Amino acid sequence: MNKIAFIGAGNMARAIIIGLVNSGVAAKNIMVANPSEEKRLNLAQEFGILQTSDNNKASEFADVVVLCVKPHFITDVCRQISQAISISGKLFISIAAGTTVAQIQLALSKNSQLNLPPIVRVMPNTPSQLGLGMSGLYASTEVSTEQKAIAEKLMTAVGKIIWLATEDKINDIIAVAGSAPAYFFLFMEAMEKQALHLGFSAQESRMLVQQTALGAAQMVAHNDDAISTLRANVTSKGGATHAAIEQFKHDGIEDMVKNAMGAAIARAEEMAK
Repeated sequence: MNKIAFIGAGNMARAIIIGLVNSGVAAKNIMVANPSEEKRLNLAQEFGILQTSDNNKASEFADVVVLCVKPHFITDVCRQISQAISISGKLFISIAAGTTVAQIQLALSKNSQLNLPPIVRVMPNTPSQLGLGMSGLYASTEVSTEQKAIAEKLMTAVGKIIWLATEDKINDIIAVAGSAPAYFFLFMEAMEKQALHLGFSAQESRMLVQQTALGAAQMVAHNDDAISTLRANVTSKGGATHAAIEQFKHDGIEDMVKNAMGAAIARAEEMAK
């Protein structure tokens, strides 16, 4: 693995660093840059990686620069890097939602359309912190086969990936995977509230919901049957589960999910503009 710099030391940077170190990448080949001393020192002390407060120093050190800053900071950060150092030969990987390849390239290329840098956009999700992430990746035309392999190694260290044929599919990934953990949390939260209402203690309610969700997810992961088949297998006609499922359908759960995912895509498109 080439030298890697992380610009930003938030949760996603930490998750990827953990995955890389656990997969055998030498700590001396990883550097993190962050204005907050506490975050970067914690990462350095815990994993033995290099750290700095200087984005330009970290970018100069690396062959691969992972942009883990907030979307509204990314353009300024890229401009500062490109004005301070040569970015020739470097691969940039962005996990910033709503910031397009063209916007990043424009900032990095000093407003020139010549020699555009290779960019891989990544849309991960928060289970990456546990090595159970699901990420969508899109590579600009300037990205080489070798660089795609580097990006793939980076993100498979924290979960599973799919490559996207067009950049606009990033917004679909946001709706299907990026934002989706919150959908499940919302459903689990509603179930937990109802368990409390039924008289279970807070500890019992949490355990009942989380263990059931974990078991259901593992049944999907370890079974080739369609999800609809798994659902039908535990839904005896006329039974309690059937009554619950029919009520969900009556209340319009499919439309709710469709509309919610559509809202996520629409907002992602707005952010990109």
